[in-house]
Amino acid sequence: QGAMVIGKVPAGSRVRYGGRELRVTPYGSVVFGVGRDETGPLQVEVTPPNAPAQALAIAVTPRDWPIENINGVPPATVNPPKAIAERIEREQARVVAVRTRDDDRTGFAQAFIWPVQGRISGRFGNQRVYNGTPKAPHSGMDIAAATGTPVRAPADGVISFADPGLYLTGGTVVLDHGHGISSNFLHLSRIDAKVGDLVKQGDIIGAVGATGRATGPHLHWGMNWFDVRIDPLLVLERK
Repeated sequence: QGAMVIGKVPAGSRVRYGGRELRVTPYGSVVFGVGRDETGPLQVEVTPPNAPAQALAIAVTPRDWPIENINGVPPATVNPPKAIAERIEREQARVVAVRTRDDDRTGFAQAFIWPVQGRISGRFGNQRVYNGTPKAPHSGMDIAAATGTPVRAPADGVISFADPGLYLTGGTVVLDHGHGISSNFLHLSRIDAKVGDLVKQGDIIGAVGATGRATGPHLHWGMNWFDVRIDPLLVLERK
């Protein structure tokens, strides 16, 4: 649950998973994400060149999801008034839109690096309770670091979204790694890249902050395969 899965198939194959036809690299790599609540088995269909389709079933390992209580958050960010709620919805729709990209770039296949070094202060998938109010599970990994700490690209990609002033997430950047895989970096105090910039692994794209709904300076690093949220910590473990 929460994994980024990279597979190898014969070059020229067609691959379907999750209602999508996956983009296949010229050398036969494919990638997809497994949701937090996916139980499996996953159904993957591979059609090699000049051969019949093969159906593959992949087991999914379940994980435990602890509850995190977070207090001291500004009340208007937990239960916002109507006008603010509508603004949040509009802003989130803009971010969702850029996650539909399906570029042929292959940054996703690199061994990812940490965007900042620090203690993990919030884990992917944990149930969040803000000021006593249950909210959606945590969509990424929080890394505690001082305001102004440089945030580096964990892998190659193109900047697909950059906005310093979103209500919930503050300074927000989305970095597209190709084939539907993207990283998002939230609560930034500074953004050092603009939409369309090509960045290499290790390039500075912004700085840690506490903008938006945050109780202190940290980097929220989330990852997606299109609309499926995946766990950056599992991606870092891949060699």
